[in-house]
Amino acid sequence: MCADYNPARRTSLERMAWGRHPVSPPSLDFGETFPGGVAPFLANILPTEWLPGMFGLVPHWGDPVKLSRMTYNARSETVAERPSYRNAWKRRQFALIPVESFYEPCYESGKAVRWRIQRADGAPFALAGIWERRMDDNGPAHWSFSMLTINADEHPLMRRFHKPGDEKRSVVVLDPEDYESWLNARTEAEARSLLQPFEPELMLAVEDPRPTRR
Repeated sequence: MCADYNPARRTSLERMAWGRHPVSPPSLDFGETFPGGVAPFLANILPTEWLPGMFGLVPHWGDPVKLSRMTYNARSETVAERPSYRNAWKRRQFALIPVESFYEPCYESGKAVRWRIQRADGAPFALAGIWERRMDDNGPAHWSFSMLTINADEHPLMRRFHKPGDEKRSVVVLDPEDYESWLNARTEAEARSLLQPFEPELMLAVEDPRPTRR
């Protein structure tokens, strides 16, 4: 489960290919992002524009402050049934979330240590997500998004994270060749066929403890 990540910067986004259409870069860079924070994403309704969205899906009936801290990750197994997500999933509101790195806790030392996970070549990448739009809200929850997750109990890298005994989960790192297919998926079968674990050799994980406050 990812609750902390670094969005891709403008210079990276300008170099990446996102499909058949050019995508205008965001107006500014976004720093390390937590649930309730704002970061850029690409929605299939506007595939040529990076949108600033709240990290944590907020449907029209939800409280942005409370709900975003519980809806930043959507389990792929239950996304079609859970009240917070089912509208976005049913309407095929799919998103690309641009990332430079994300963080997970590792307990191999006996205590939680933050690790940073990124591509081995240092390139930015995109995660599979879903989005919502609150038509009558002009605040940060006007647009919002959630990262889809899959089981990672058998994944050589992602099974190393989270508390012992807990189910292991992973975000969905999409292959660049699948970006357009994800945004344009029209059936549940098409979408689910792309929710696959990434090749472990693709990514690099290193200890990156949060700086101690003095």
